Amino acid sequence: MLTRRHLIKAGAVTGLLAATSGAGVAAASRPGGGASADPVFAVPLKRAKVLRPLGGHGRHGAGYDVYRLTVREHDVTVLPGTTTRMRLFNGEPAPVIRATRGRPVVVQQTNALGVPFAMHLHGGHVPARHDGHPADQLLPGTERLFHYPNEQRASTMWLHDHSHHAHAENTYFGAVAGYLLTDEFEERLPLPKGRYDVPLYLRDAKFAEDGSLVHHMEDFMDRPTILVNGRPRPYFEVAARKYRIRLTNTSNERAFLLRLGDGDTMTHIASDGGLLPAPVPTPALEIWPAERQEVVVDFSRYPVGSQVVLTNAIAYPGEAAEVMRFDVVRTAPDPSSVPGTLRPAPDLGEPAVEREFVMSFDPATGQHLINGRPFDPARIDFRPRLGVTELWTVRNTDTKFGIPHSLHTHLEHFRVVDRDGKAPAPGEAGLKDTVTVMPGTSVRFRIRFTDHTGKFMYHCHLLGHQMMGMMGQMEVVG
Repeated sequence: MLTRRHLIKAGAVTGLLAATSGAGVAAASRPGGGASADPVFAVPLKRAKVLRPLGGHGRHGAGYDVYRLTVREHDVTVLPGTTTRMRLFNGEPAPVIRATRGRPVVVQQTNALGVPFAMHLHGGHVPARHDGHPADQLLPGTERLFHYPNEQRASTMWLHDHSHHAHAENTYFGAVAGYLLTDEFEERLPLPKGRYDVPLYLRDAKFAEDGSLVHHMEDFMDRPTILVNGRPRPYFEVAARKYRIRLTNTSNERAFLLRLGDGDTMTHIASDGGLLPAPVPTPALEIWPAERQEVVVDFSRYPVGSQVVLTNAIAYPGEAAEVMRFDVVRTAPDPSSVPGTLRPAPDLGEPAVEREFVMSFDPATGQHLINGRPFDPARIDFRPRLGVTELWTVRNTDTKFGIPHSLHTHLEHFRVVDRDGKAPAPGEAGLKDTVTVMPGTSVRFRIRFTDHTGKFMYHCHLLGHQMMGMMGQMEVVG
């Protein structure tokens, strides 16, 4: 059960984040804070390992790629001089699958942990039996195949556990992987490619003196070490040219408000569901747990020899604000550019159904609720129909304790209509699958269910809240 201490912390989070939601992101200020004892810029960034397919073969004239992902415990070096036991896919912190629209992927997943695992492709438009339902668990020592059709827009997705009551711990201990889907439309754009297209996986952590990870639900404001691709506050050597930076927040509960240098402009180009309609210059980028945000950073504006620091403007008091450092070490040719128009958002049509979701906390039980009820795996909360556009209103009524929430929908992306009746910020103009709702506010979005029927989840992606009941189940019907 959540304690009063936990709730006081949650209110402190809101105090730091209140200015960051939606259009207010650029107005937030960086609070003062002391330096943590963790190393800062002492180790190089580990670039995410791109996995190679095992092979594929034709099926009705179309091929597919097969990957093997085994999740097991590994002893790795994270902090200098210590060893940390983590739960990793293929022994790597956030390995990456690069996929192409129209070419399916099959993942052979083995669970070599001592706890259940239910792999979920976050952002994936996949059949229910391959979505990673919390009850559809892969037991220790077993394996199964997951089929991902890749019939959706190019976007940055990620893989993580969704098993009931184990997902927060499995994710915290490192069991995540990247999934980058491209398509012909995106490939035609002159955005940075190849080695200049860099996925970064951000998270926080707390380590004991012996290097072991410490995980308690109440410690969400006491995880002072920031990891990028599994390394503590690393440095990354870059050329003086443009880079596409794909950011994924894999934290259980931490949000980031990222600033580059002294508020230098980044060009926001994509969010959860892929490219925005148009690029958005911004001095700060907000990214909540499970969200993906992409920016183009032009390092040619810095002389060779420059060191440019990425900071978190909402670091908790007593923490180092630094996230990582970019070291400009060489010149390089740069044929890339950012077009003034990227990708129009799809027209989801006029809504024929309206639904309301009230996210709240019950101090009597310590549960987080949606529409006054905790998750019940035996209950179907509603049944949307294929091809029907719906308008969802999500309200956060947790004003007493000031608790933010973040709603994630499985199967489909959505388009934000407004926040408290005001048009969304340009950075929310694209497709989303995770939306943050601050205390006392509401968000409306349009969503349309297509292609796949069956049971799918919707829930708060602050994983402590999800653990305490803030999840529901819908059944899409034909």
